[in-house]
Amino acid sequence: MVCLWYNVIQVVKKQFERNAGEKNMKKILDLITGEVTQAFVDCGYDAKYGKVTLSNRPDLCEYQCNGAMAAAKEYKKAPFMIADEVAEKLSGNAMFSMVESVKPGFLNFKLDEAYLADYVAKMQADEGRYGCEKTKEPKTIMIDYGGPNVAKPLHVGHLRSAIIGESIKRIGRFMGHTVIGDVHLGDWGLQMGLIITELRERKPDLVYFDESYTGEYPAEAPFTISELEEIYPTASGKSKEDAAYKEAAMQATYELQHGRRGYQALLSHILNVSVTDLKRNYENLNVSFDLWKGESDAQPYIPDMVQKMKDDGFAYISDGALVVDVKEDTDTKEIPPCMILKSDGASLYNTTDLATIVWRMKDYHPDELIYVVDKRQELYFTQVFRCARKTGLVKPETGLKFLGFGTMNGKDGKPFKTREGGVMRLQYLLESVNEEMLKKITENQKAKENLEISGEEAKETAKMIALAAIKYGDLSNQASKDYIFDIDRFTSFEGNTGPYILYTIVRIKSILNKYHSMGKDESGAVIEAAHSASEKNLMLALSGFGAMMENAYEETAPHKICSYIYELANAFNSFYHETKIMSEENEQIQKSYIRLLELTKSVLETCIDLLGFKAPERM
Repeated sequence: MVCLWYNVIQVVKKQFERNAGEKNMKKILDLITGEVTQAFVDCGYDAKYGKVTLSNRPDLCEYQCNGAMAAAKEYKKAPFMIADEVAEKLSGNAMFSMVESVKPGFLNFKLDEAYLADYVAKMQADEGRYGCEKTKEPKTIMIDYGGPNVAKPLHVGHLRSAIIGESIKRIGRFMGHTVIGDVHLGDWGLQMGLIITELRERKPDLVYFDESYTGEYPAEAPFTISELEEIYPTASGKSKEDAAYKEAAMQATYELQHGRRGYQALLSHILNVSVTDLKRNYENLNVSFDLWKGESDAQPYIPDMVQKMKDDGFAYISDGALVVDVKEDTDTKEIPPCMILKSDGASLYNTTDLATIVWRMKDYHPDELIYVVDKRQELYFTQVFRCARKTGLVKPETGLKFLGFGTMNGKDGKPFKTREGGVMRLQYLLESVNEEMLKKITENQKAKENLEISGEEAKETAKMIALAAIKYGDLSNQASKDYIFDIDRFTSFEGNTGPYILYTIVRIKSILNKYHSMGKDESGAVIEAAHSASEKNLMLALSGFGAMMENAYEETAPHKICSYIYELANAFNSFYHETKIMSEENEQIQKSYIRLLELTKSVLETCIDLLGFKAPERM
């Protein structure tokens, strides 16, 4: 199986390399920078001063260059003189409708409408990519996200890891990388012993507890997922009050980890029942994993790993425990040693995570490992990463990235809880948002006196919009920041929300459907130069797709996509409100509008797919 995976990865890599060698569209910002840079060079100035950025004053211009301000010192010349020279050199350039030198030395630009339309038309022809180049150096990336414990239901604390990790996986794949997602199950340690102990108290006659039994164990688990989810909290509660019970659980854990057949069989049942339920819940979030590995899968790698750390002189005994020093001379605060084994020889989370790195490197040879976890674990992962590098578990060039996310809080600013103060199950959160969206859709239909949407369609639509509300509400925030989970705001059809984005896409779909239902056909038409300022603004927003995607990948930042599609949706809606698309009498212009709408829809749909949700046909 390992060999098969490795071969698949190599084939995919080669394909990406071939694709990367093909000629692709350049980002529009790169094209503009190229022209401006050449003008600086032609005027006798260093090319480094030709960098162009988006304007921070869109009321004055679309793009700007401040290079003349920086060049003034080197060339001992007033910045406005340099800017004037460059502006003069660019006068008449077909790329620009305006090149302006503004004192004390700024360069302002506006794109020519025909040039911009041509670029956007090329984006449309570049179907599926829309001007975004695939990487020329494809990597194999493994993402560790999800991290649920078996035998426990998913709760809101698992939401951010799943949503962020899924989006990062999709972004990486879109950019041309081989990305492997691993859920990394919590399936080892005392919790397993607690479940076994409680099960033994309830059903002592089960064959799993008969040490003399040598036959085959039943294929059917002796519990359901509902029973399993009740067993663990019961056992956990007993262990806190009953020392003998806790001791029995610790003994069961020890026997499980040392290969007792019956307990190993029970572990398989626990995993099968739990994973089946977890897959169903993750599916409701439109989240999937390539690997369903856990802590237990790392255990076979621990003995050799520990021995090598000892043999190589990295691991030593401190207060009875086996540790590896990970502090560095540049540290401004104390970084404790990474503990490998406790004084009783038991392994820890550190041990398991390091052993997991061992098997990941052995089986998948990743170029980069990304961990999507709570930001409060930063010190822990600093220790693990440093230990992995110091002891040679990873190559020097292997990337190890900690993506720490903030907490999801209630309106009180504290971690999101149920009304009773407990941790909310993820299932219940999804159901509550679904109900809220169904209510809004029903009210909307009544207001419009349009009752053509069936109850079943309304439920499915509500489910899609609810997922968009939750995911967009989360992903529109920078991952490292805490945020307030506000159902009322997230489910609104106005403002920077998932439903607003979906409503925009549905609006475009409605126009296109109406156009085609009239028997009209835009095939063969091209996007023309903008006929209005709002149309040009829409084209400008579209043209930024490639640069945005590169930025979102490089910074591991799904919120960049959210910012982009909110801007794009606003640009479209302004164009829509100012333009009589369906009543346009000039057929050629109308076809151009329709082509522009098709591209806008495609780009928006591509972006929301990267965020992990889809748009309904109507709402």
